[in-house]
Amino acid sequence: MAYPDIEIETLAEFDQVVARGDLSGYRIQSVNLLERTLALLSSDTTAAVFLGCPMEPDAAAKVRADGALVFPPVPDLPFNPYRGLLYTPEELFASLPDGYEATPDAETYSWFQETKADGDVFSSMLRSLHDDAVSDALDEHLTGARVVGVMGGHAMARGGPAYAGAARLGRSLARTGLTVATGGGPGAMEAANLGAYLAPATDDALTEALKMLAEVPSFAPSVSEWARAAFAVRERWPEGGDSVGIPTWFYGHEPPNAFAGHIAKYFANAVREDGLLARSNAGVVFLPGAAGTVQEIFDNATPNYYGSRGEPAPMILVDREHWTERLPAWPLLQALAAGRPMESRIALVDSVDEVPATLASFV
Repeated sequence: MAYPDIEIETLAEFDQVVARGDLSGYRIQSVNLLERTLALLSSDTTAAVFLGCPMEPDAAAKVRADGALVFPPVPDLPFNPYRGLLYTPEELFASLPDGYEATPDAETYSWFQETKADGDVFSSMLRSLHDDAVSDALDEHLTGARVVGVMGGHAMARGGPAYAGAARLGRSLARTGLTVATGGGPGAMEAANLGAYLAPATDDALTEALKMLAEVPSFAPSVSEWARAAFAVRERWPEGGDSVGIPTWFYGHEPPNAFAGHIAKYFANAVREDGLLARSNAGVVFLPGAAGTVQEIFDNATPNYYGSRGEPAPMILVDREHWTERLPAWPLLQALAAGRPMESRIALVDSVDEVPATLASFV
């Protein structure tokens, strides 16, 4: 069933709707309407909902009189709980020249640290509003996309063969028309987003970018230097391809990477993880990782086992030694899958170079 598009998330959309008629029944989400008082005074806003839209007092009084619901902006927050669009790297890393601590990303994490255990229902409500708005924006962004998730550890350092392999994987998947989605953090996640970012460029571009990034191998001890190296790559190749990063402030010590064109950042890690896996409709690739990646394997296996999301999505584990000896998740996954529809949708491969063909074989 198709639902009408009643959400307005930009000023341009607002102007288009007003030009066509009235605003009755629309949901206007985080649009600055201070310069649209005349439009609000002259439009029917019956049953409209205004979420975090700044407007002049007389305009707010008028739309309330029409019967609209008005949720005003919340002052003194480092984030917008009503946001209508996904984050961009530029938005999260604004003020990076002054150090990572001055960025909206870091300030939001600080707010989260201060409020997550204070028992204040208002703070928890704001986090929930924000995360629901992000989920809505993510679904809109991914409409019609074939999404492949790439999971892997945050500790994978720039400059090593594993990082380069994950970047090649992201590039290869993006070049087949898939939308690469990762957990949005450092390490393997950053590498896959980097590969997707440089998919439109020449192969030499990735080689050069890897050398540039290797000068700052990790986000420790300096997130600022780590992020600046990434933005230097973006400046060198400004027309990058798109991919999605889905990080969380729950792990706020892990910064988001700058190579995902669109970032869905959450407060609630459980919502973030389930959402990332659920939206990976073209399959999930699991690179070597530790506890977090093991958790993601079986978070993904459970709905595949029960068929709760329909046909099982492909699952590909990369690095036979890692997943059979160091952390033997593969034998357990095989045992779970035996005799069920998901059995033909799982694979174990030795290297990232095998992944695109293996994924294609499941189609």
